[in-house]
Amino acid sequence: MTMTVEQATWFRDTFTRLADNVGHAVLGKDEVVRLVLTAMLAEGHVLLEDAPGTGKTSLARALAATVQGTSSRIQFTPDLLPSDVTGVTIYDQASHTFEFHKGPVFAQVVLADEINRASPKTQSALLEVMEESRITVDGVTHDVGRPFLVIATQNPIEQAGTYKLPEAQLDRFLLKTSIGYPDLASAERILAGSGDRNPVSRLQPVVTAHAVAEMADLAASAHVDPVLLRYAAQLAEATRETRETTLGVSVRGMLAIVRAAKVRAASEGRHYVLPDDIKALAVPVWSHRLVLDPEAEFSGVTAEGIVRRVLEDTPAPQARAA
Repeated sequence: MTMTVEQATWFRDTFTRLADNVGHAVLGKDEVVRLVLTAMLAEGHVLLEDAPGTGKTSLARALAATVQGTSSRIQFTPDLLPSDVTGVTIYDQASHTFEFHKGPVFAQVVLADEINRASPKTQSALLEVMEESRITVDGVTHDVGRPFLVIATQNPIEQAGTYKLPEAQLDRFLLKTSIGYPDLASAERILAGSGDRNPVSRLQPVVTAHAVAEMADLAASAHVDPVLLRYAAQLAEATRETRETTLGVSVRGMLAIVRAAKVRAASEGRHYVLPDDIKALAVPVWSHRLVLDPEAEFSGVTAEGIVRRVLEDTPAPQARAA
């Protein structure tokens, strides 16, 4: 059943309340906040890459505080083991049975802090749970439930002590974005409130975890005209055909932008997707999935530039409202 006009209006109002609440702790970053909320309601995951001290951890903690549910934080370090993330099965001598002790990944909002400081083996421990919302340990599958959002932060890969995330891991993230430094006005507000060392602690939950799952189901019912599905497929194909990439947008990437576009439409009070929804999300949803040809990368070509050029070169259709 397609979302109704009334449901779209309710979704927009609730989305705005969520964004405003997070914005009390992350000043001047409204667009980033909306992107992260879009990922959560599209049931995807977020990769935040930025320099230290720009508020990546504060954003994740503010979102966890806004949703009345469970949250956890995993500090990724070189000595972190996969079992430290997923959990481990331990033999109970009293009951003579094996018991599974859940790891920190069993939460509704999981902050994977500085993910690229852990070894590739530990990074890969997140692959299954990010894609399927479940973990398999010793042959037994455990569901993590809904909603489930991983917000991974990473420092730029040029910094010492970091590992580059493999392509398979990057493709699991619905979108990648950065926070950046605040503008002058926001910086002044931050300094004015410097006496409050933990502004996130003052945030009150806006919705329950169950309501977030309902919003995700509602957004998934937004109407997408077939011509827009073809448009998304054409854009993805164009990223694969350019000689500047060795790997273009995957099928997972195509599905991701449609899911995200539905959430963006609903967040603006529409029950149908427009071409502008896809255009607005193409760079954060697709750029991190591209693998550049080494010669093109050496020449200064960027993944963001390729996505923007593809958008310019591919005519957008005139989508019809549902």
